[in-house]
Amino acid sequence: MILTTKEIEAFNEQGFLVLRNFLATEQCSAILDVALAHLKHKIEPIESEVDYDIKSKEYRTHVRDYASLEAKEVSTVRRLRQVYERDILFKEWMENEKIRPVLKQLLKDEVVITTAHHNSIMTKMPVSSKETSWHQDRRYWSYSDDNLISVWLALGEENSENGVLEFIPKSHKMYFDEEQFDEKEYFSLTNKKNLSLIERKKSFSLNKGDVVLFHCKLLHRANKNSTLKPKISFVYTVKGKRTEALKGSRSAEFPEILLD
Repeated sequence: MILTTKEIEAFNEQGFLVLRNFLATEQCSAILDVALAHLKHKIEPIESEVDYDIKSKEYRTHVRDYASLEAKEVSTVRRLRQVYERDILFKEWMENEKIRPVLKQLLKDEVVITTAHHNSIMTKMPVSSKETSWHQDRRYWSYSDDNLISVWLALGEENSENGVLEFIPKSHKMYFDEEQFDEKEYFSLTNKKNLSLIERKKSFSLNKGDVVLFHCKLLHRANKNSTLKPKISFVYTVKGKRTEALKGSRSAEFPEILLD
């Protein structure tokens, strides 16, 4: 697949791009079946809803151990981590040949999967899930520049009721003062400068097989799941080959895969 000039311009301007019906339903269902089995048995490394709440900025930035901090028998899994090595179906999606030229166009560089960040099956479980606050993914990552893109695959329907992604368009190009973020670097809901930006938020309902590409500095969030059915998604991150993980950081501690 090759993007049009209009699509490239839209991504560069808005910070995100939706690719409808990108992955076949059968492939999505196969990935989902494996993900549900790993979720059922809470196969580490995982992040629970409690983990998400209690991890500090320093923990998210520096600690290399991705295992859950909460006892598995009581935890609600928020995400399966380090999925590239979990199953061949996960690996095949992350190395998908159809999406490679798209990512190369947007990165303007050779495409490299970084397994240090995202590399996850994301969940919004019924009743027990929590909303995800406004944030930029880049805040805990350590790279030489910002040429990183996240690839989000919907494994089922995603809408306003079960926690679809919301974006603040063009926020990847904006400069923010430190005071506009809280102590965990979430975009503050009490800062007056932020309120007018949040009013501009956009979201798009997704169906199984839809893909969303978004820039690492784009502000985004998601509501909790208010339905009775789990919402399961797959997200991984790629960077340009010239973008380097900073030595000694968590970003440099995990393998990178060059997609020739």
